Amino acid sequence: MKIIIPVDEKSLISNVCVSFGRTPYFLVYDTETKKSIFIDNTGAATSGSAGIRAAQIVVDNKIDSLITSRLGGNAANVLKSAEIRIYKSIEGSAKDNIDTFIEGKLSLLEEIHEGFHGQRGN
Repeated sequence: MKIIIPVDEKSLISNVCVSFGRTPYFLVYDTETKKSIFIDNTGAATSGSAGIRAAQIVVDNKIDSLITSRLGGNAANVLKSAEIRIYKSIEGSAKDNIDTFIEGKLSLLEEIHEGFHGQRGN
């Protein structure tokens, strides 16, 4: 299973980025091989639709689950239509979230916000 997490730095000990669409990087972790890679978020600097562009990166990389602190409605619609499960991150590092996910202790993200539509922060 492949999971993806928006992160502030290219490190397993990086914090989960509070902004899905504007995260600088995504950590992709394969639970079977236990290998991780980092992907640059090419949509982070765009003036709009950052969440949708980020969601498309997730879809294009054939991800099974996303772990994030929050998510806008447009990005959530893209991910849900691709049948990607969305989990609420816990406070801590990307590794802490991966471990908690593997233990089956993360909750599904229920609160989807409207997005910031061109403003920094989504």
